Amino acid sequence: MVVRCSNTPLYFMRNALFILLALCIVQLHAQVKTVTDDREWAKSFVALKNTSEAEYIIRLGDVDNLGFGWPEGFDPFCGHMTQAHAYPWDVDPNEQSGFDRILLSSKFRKDAKIICLADGYAESADAKQNKPSDFVLALNSIQNVEIKNAFLQLFIDDFQAPIFCSKFTITINGKRFIEAEKFLNAIEQTGPVGKLISIPIPEEFYPDLAKNEITLRIDESTGAHDGFALDFMRILINRKRENSCKGSIHGNVLDRETQEPIANANVSLADKTTATANQQGLYSIKNIPTGLEIISASAPGYADGYTSADIIQGQDNEATIYLTRSKTKAKYDNKPIAAGETITLNAILFDQGKTELREASKVELEKIVSFLKAYPNAEIELAGHTSSEGDRALNKSLSYKRVKACKDFIVGKGIDEGRIISVGYGPDRPVAPNDTEANREKNRRAEMRVLKL
Repeated sequence: MVVRCSNTPLYFMRNALFILLALCIVQLHAQVKTVTDDREWAKSFVALKNTSEAEYIIRLGDVDNLGFGWPEGFDPFCGHMTQAHAYPWDVDPNEQSGFDRILLSSKFRKDAKIICLADGYAESADAKQNKPSDFVLALNSIQNVEIKNAFLQLFIDDFQAPIFCSKFTITINGKRFIEAEKFLNAIEQTGPVGKLISIPIPEEFYPDLAKNEITLRIDESTGAHDGFALDFMRILINRKRENSCKGSIHGNVLDRETQEPIANANVSLADKTTATANQQGLYSIKNIPTGLEIISASAPGYADGYTSADIIQGQDNEATIYLTRSKTKAKYDNKPIAAGETITLNAILFDQGKTELREASKVELEKIVSFLKAYPNAEIELAGHTSSEGDRALNKSLSYKRVKACKDFIVGKGIDEGRIISVGYGPDRPVAPNDTEANREKNRRAEMRVLKL
């Protein structure tokens, strides 16, 4: 047991309830019982094969709660958020760069004007010594592997983008990981506490995962006074979701202004597990892998809404999701369109089993480009769907690659890639029974959904 005390004054967070009253933290360095096969926590790099959680696990960074240690009985892979800890803290000089320390935006300037608020991390850290680092993960152990799914896991501490107006960026080999950015930028992790998050890695990064190593970088793009920290990160290849610790979530989807329930709202998790709210705006999702989860909701006429929820083993938590009705009147192809609305892009066509765009498809995509240029705050989801014949996994991959080709075309016309999410649903969301060729044709479609205006 090691006792660490800090003589540095603690700074107020936005909510007085989260002022840290104790300056001394007792650290327990003995390993606690855990569900994972990843148990050599003192190691800063681990590569495992054929584990209960996934076919392959690659971990970077030791597992020690930023150096504070874990409370008795705490499992970081299957537990609650950590307890609040004191800050700033002394960084172990032997600790791997980027871990177990307060990190600040590469654009952070302590004397810069504060746009929103300033957190205690940013006010107490050394701006010159706490810049983000490149994290290099060796992937030699997963060469020549068929990747069916991949997840990035991060044990994060004190990410609070909605409060401090920060905008986090994540890149893999220099390419933006948009889905992870949206995840981090929706988190309100008030108080210096830690929690595991799991973010699906899109198929466009699978070729990168097949290389000897990848370089991952987490930064903040505005210079916001929002410090953050990481304890470790993991890549899971071919995750076995059924073997994860699981909890449940339920709650309401409400109109932010009127507090009235929104009937039939669609509720989604990061891995695209979905549920539909009932007429009273109530939703419920069971068997969710534990960790900090971002739950989104959508409904016609509303911008998508997000909330974070702590999914805990064996528990049923509650989370309310608020949606804001869009007041922007927009048109797509000279027809009215609202936030939350989905339209089928009938002119997006591909040859059988192919992902290359037909020339006729580019006419429709030019309409999307014009729409996004006319409404610079708009964000969209491009979704690909198939009929049910054939292998499901291959259909999902095909549908994703097709809408990714659409996104690449749009980005090539000067649209910020951060405004577009590409999703391949394959046969999972049919609009008609797959019983006739006419109905199967209806299910083979591309869609555009307006996330916000």
